Amino acid sequence: MTEDAPGVDEISGRRSLRPLGGVLAAMAVSLTGTRISVVALPWFVLVTTGSATQTGLVAFCEMAPYVLVKALTGPLVDRIGPRAVSWTTDLASATAAAAVPLLHALHLLSFPLLLALVALIGAARGPGDLAKEVMVPEAAERGRVPLERATGLAGVIERLASTVGLAVGGSLVALLGPLTALAANAACFALGSVIVKLALPRGTGHAVEEAPSPAGGTGPGYWQRFGEGFTFLRGDPLLLTVIVMVGITNLLDAAITSVLVPVWARESGNGPATIGLMGSVMGAAAVGGSLIAAVVAHRLRRRLVFFTGFLLAGAPRFLILAFDAPTEAVLAVFALSGFGAGFVNPVLGAVLVERTPRRMLGRVNALGDSLAWAGIPLGGLLAGAAVTAAGLVPVLLACGAAYLLTTNLAGLRPEWREMDRTRGRSATKPRSEEDASQDSANTAA
Repeated sequence: MTEDAPGVDEISGRRSLRPLGGVLAAMAVSLTGTRISVVALPWFVLVTTGSATQTGLVAFCEMAPYVLVKALTGPLVDRIGPRAVSWTTDLASATAAAAVPLLHALHLLSFPLLLALVALIGAARGPGDLAKEVMVPEAAERGRVPLERATGLAGVIERLASTVGLAVGGSLVALLGPLTALAANAACFALGSVIVKLALPRGTGHAVEEAPSPAGGTGPGYWQRFGEGFTFLRGDPLLLTVIVMVGITNLLDAAITSVLVPVWARESGNGPATIGLMGSVMGAAAVGGSLIAAVVAHRLRRRLVFFTGFLLAGAPRFLILAFDAPTEAVLAVFALSGFGAGFVNPVLGAVLVERTPRRMLGRVNALGDSLAWAGIPLGGLLAGAAVTAAGLVPVLLACGAAYLLTTNLAGLRPEWREMDRTRGRSATKPRSEEDASQDSANTAA
C-alpha cells in the first residue's frame, strides 16, 4: 500500500545519486529550522516568563510527544512508505510552528496554548525525522554509495544544519526577536515538505512489501509489526547497550541545550548571540568531523572511533561552562566537542542498518530512536528544576561527571566487540533475516 511506483533507476539498475541528494536536501532544511527553534523557543520563554522551570516544561512538551509518536509510527512508515510520511508531517510541523508568532501577535497566545502547539510540533517532527532516516539506506543503494559514507553524509548535513541553524537563530533572536526566528522555523519545515513531495523521484521511499499472513490476509497488522520490531531489538545485545548509553547522554545533551546554556548565557551577560555562536562553532567542527568520517570511517575500527568521539563530545562542554572560563576558551572546547561528535552518528547509523532486516528498518529505527531519546523530554525539565534548587554550577559539574562515567563504563561491556565484527557490509547488500537470526545465535552462544 503505497502511492509510489518503483523508479526507473530501480528497474534498470542504473546508478542514480538524485534520491540521496533529495533526501539530504530535505534533511538539511528541516533540521535547520529545528536548530533555529533551539535558540528561539527557550529564549522566548525565558524573556516572557523569566522562569527556568517553565523553559524546561516547554522542552518537555515538545520532546515527549516526539519520542512517543516516533516509537508508535515505525510500523506505519514501513507500510505506507517514508516519502508520504515525510512530506505530510513536515507540513503539519510548519503549520503549528507558524501559529506561535501569529497568535502572539494577535495577543491570543497563552502559556497552555503554547505548550499545546509545541507538543503538536514534536508529535509531527518524530515521524518526519524517522521517515528521512529510513530513506537514506535505500537512496545509498540506488547511488551505490557505501553505507558508512551515506550515513556520514547524513551526519554532515545534520551538523551543517546545526551550524547554520544555530547561527541564524542566534542572529535573528538578537536582531529581530525570537518570534521572527520561530517564523523562519516554520518556513524551513514547509520547504522540507516541498522538497520531499516534488524533488524526490517517486520511486524513492516506497513501502517494503511483506509476505501475506498465514490466515490469508494481506500482511501482518500494526501490532504484529510493532511486536516484531520490539522482539528483534530485544534480541540484539549490542543495539540494546548502545540505546541505553545514548539514552543517558541524550538526556544530558537536552539539559545543556534547552536550559543550561540559555541560563549560562543570561547569567554571564553573553546573551542569545553567544548561544548561536557556540552552537555554530560546535556545528562547524562537527561538519569537519562528519566529512572525515564519511571518507575514512569504513576503514577504521568502529569502537575506537565511537568512544573517542564521545570522550571529546561529552563532559568537556559542561565543565568549561562551570569554571567561568573566557568566551574564547568556551568556544574552543565546544569546537573540540563538535569535532568528536561528528564521528559518532555515522558509526551508529551504519551499525543499525547493517544489523536490521530492510523490511523492519522503519519500526526498529523508530523503537531504537525513541528509547534512546526517551530521556530528552526529561533533560530540560530536570535541569530547570535542578538549577532552580541548587544553582547553575553544581548542576553543570554533576552532568559532566555523569556523562564521563556513562560513556566510559558502557565501553567495558563485551558486546561492543560486535560493532567491529559487522563492519564491512555494503549498502548494496542488505542484511537478510537469516543473517539477523545467525547473528543472534552467535551472540547467544
